Amino acid sequence: MRAYFDAFSGISGDMTVGALLDLGFPFVELQRHVAALALSGCELVLEHREHGPIRAAKFDVRVSGAQPERTFGVIRGILDAAPLPARARALALDAFRALAEAEGHIHGVAPDHVHFHEVGAVDAIDDIVGAALGVDALGITSIAVGPLPLGSGIVDTQHGRIPVPAPATIELLRGYDVRPGDGAGEMVTPTGAAILRGFGAVPATAAALRVDRVGYGSGTRRLADRPNVLRILLGEPALVTGADTMVAIETNIDDMSPEFYEHTAARLFAAGAVDVTLVPVQMKKGRPGVLLQVLAPPARRDDVVAVLFAETTTIGVRFHAVERLTLPREVVEVATAYGTIAVKIAVGPAGRTVAPEYESCRAAAERHGVPLRLVYDAARCAV
Repeated sequence: MRAYFDAFSGISGDMTVGALLDLGFPFVELQRHVAALALSGCELVLEHREHGPIRAAKFDVRVSGAQPERTFGVIRGILDAAPLPARARALALDAFRALAEAEGHIHGVAPDHVHFHEVGAVDAIDDIVGAALGVDALGITSIAVGPLPLGSGIVDTQHGRIPVPAPATIELLRGYDVRPGDGAGEMVTPTGAAILRGFGAVPATAAALRVDRVGYGSGTRRLADRPNVLRILLGEPALVTGADTMVAIETNIDDMSPEFYEHTAARLFAAGAVDVTLVPVQMKKGRPGVLLQVLAPPARRDDVVAVLFAETTTIGVRFHAVERLTLPREVVEVATAYGTIAVKIAVGPAGRTVAPEYESCRAAAERHGVPLRLVYDAARCAV
């Protein structure tokens, strides 16, 4: 299932859990798994609130007594020890890891030694774990999020009074579309931003899906200019699954050995690129050169640029946002006379397209000592 987070009033941990519960994630299942964390002094509460014409689920963690400060290492130990579903545990760990890296970058501390204050409290732990459990239970495989309102003003924290959004929030929102100054107060919390980053949400102006269900999660405050809710749309991919936003990064190179391009491309893919293209071009003074083009999610732009500066001779790059349309696709394994072969299947207006995966076919061809085309043909026929 694909989810679109319509965060017109921002996002927080409790709003996310509330919306997932409203979509059908069983509250009793959430209670059972959170109890397994063995965190004392908390009670999970599910209520409903009216925000104008919208009825939204209000999830709350009521805490009694003081909570200790916890490092990322301590929280990782709590999650590793609890009998959580494997994917939910991994999502929660990724969210806390993203937050630890953001806080560590700000304070100059290794992620494992970052002391969480508000986010280390039991309510924030329950929010992140609850969101991870809900995403796993509802079968959500991908998340897109629309532009996020950054809010305005000052908030009180254990570090003192700081401007909205908090520094950790800004770090976590690198690569996402934001609207500075939209909304009064804190609209995106560090917990909400950590959920987006850790769960691999991608920025998108709209999610191409056939809407099956809609869930509303209530925030705590009452906003004067809009309902304080997070709306999550859930459904299956539409025929065209993308109107997702990517970033195109390119540079012209005329002074690098062509032997380096294969290694550079491998590094770019490892950094998050989804496509790397080399185009022969004629540069100034008639010199032959190469236009190196990279397509990547906006959140991975800086990682890709770092590889270009490290691995090539370029001293500058260009980039711009592009809209991408993609068909729904999946990779399946099929049995052939040459063993199991991975095949990519895409569904379009004229039917499906079958494309055997090159590396899988190449390995089988070498293993059996047969021409590559025979393995390709066998894989196509097996679908």
